[in-house]
Amino acid sequence: MLPCALNGAARCCMERSASGRAFSTVRRFVLGIETSCDETGAAVLDDTGAILGESLHSQKQTHLDAGGIIPPVAQQLHRENISRVVQEALDRSGIEPSELTAVATTVKPGLALSLGIGLDFSRKFVRLHEKPFIPIHHMEAHALTVRMLHPVDFPFLVLLVSGGHSLLALAKGIDEFLLLGQTLDAAAGDTLDKIARRLSLRNHPECSSLSGGQAIELLAKEGDRLAFHFKSPMGQLYDCNFSFAGLRNQVTLAISKKEREEGVEKGQLLSCVKDIAAALQHTVASHIAKRTHRAILFCKSKGLLPQHNPTLVVSGGVASNEYIRQTLKIVTDATGLHLLCPPSKFCTDNGVMIAWNGIERLKQGKGIMSHSEEVNYEPKHYFRS
Repeated sequence: MLPCALNGAARCCMERSASGRAFSTVRRFVLGIETSCDETGAAVLDDTGAILGESLHSQKQTHLDAGGIIPPVAQQLHRENISRVVQEALDRSGIEPSELTAVATTVKPGLALSLGIGLDFSRKFVRLHEKPFIPIHHMEAHALTVRMLHPVDFPFLVLLVSGGHSLLALAKGIDEFLLLGQTLDAAAGDTLDKIARRLSLRNHPECSSLSGGQAIELLAKEGDRLAFHFKSPMGQLYDCNFSFAGLRNQVTLAISKKEREEGVEKGQLLSCVKDIAAALQHTVASHIAKRTHRAILFCKSKGLLPQHNPTLVVSGGVASNEYIRQTLKIVTDATGLHLLCPPSKFCTDNGVMIAWNGIERLKQGKGIMSHSEEVNYEPKHYFRS
């Protein structure tokens, strides 16, 4: 393959067919930018899904120190780092802004203040370089990341479990999702984080640098999940929705009771933190598995999944939890589905998944806007049922 002149939008290369005749191929490049919550991410991908360059600035430690995500703080950190992160991704890719085919950026859903930083930066960037703009739905990007790694055809069932949302949907196309269920109150990730904070796990010697969900998973490995019994949510509601607020209340009450029994003051660790972590994690995994099982049975009864190799894709930050993955594997093995989870680094928020979603849309010519068109962010926009 011999490089030749750049056309200002993509690289043109000369290849030879089986007959020896030369023909040209055009590589397209998309810059993806992600600022929906507390990660500033950017990546450059080509249209084969090859990651040419990426950069990520995590705000995790700042928010751990603060005891939770504070939107104005997240906004300021995005503002301070976005230019550097984007430039690092471009530098590592070896792609100049003039060579980009398009820029894809998260515009929904997420924290309004965070989304605004990414969108403002992107609008200035595409206007400066006169590049097409592709607005990206954050949850769709999570759902489609697996197609960058595996040849997954539509339709497939997707479970997204993150810090801010939990949902089940049938992915029928890159922009066509049938919503089957979603969280009615708190999300799985937020529940794990808040219970970890209530348990003061930052003061545990093994957990000081871990997020709440990571701390719960680590401690649960050595805990007895049977030491506490937490009732699984929504046991009498036969749908595919999720609810974690009631579980959070159960666990909080159990913690308060144990603190009184042990004479533990705020900031101190209970002797049974590992058991509470194990019981909590098991109940969260069980709830997710039950709703997912119901969604699988519904899709099968309606003929919504293919007969050959039906697939469940699991993504989002909570999908990094190995115990939850193993629990879902039990469900998919029992129902004949193939379980696919992106590697943990692609489950959490990153620029790669946004760039890939841009590639998918670019290939089908969907949702591509001129650099001069106006676009707004939508903090609360989820899938429609």
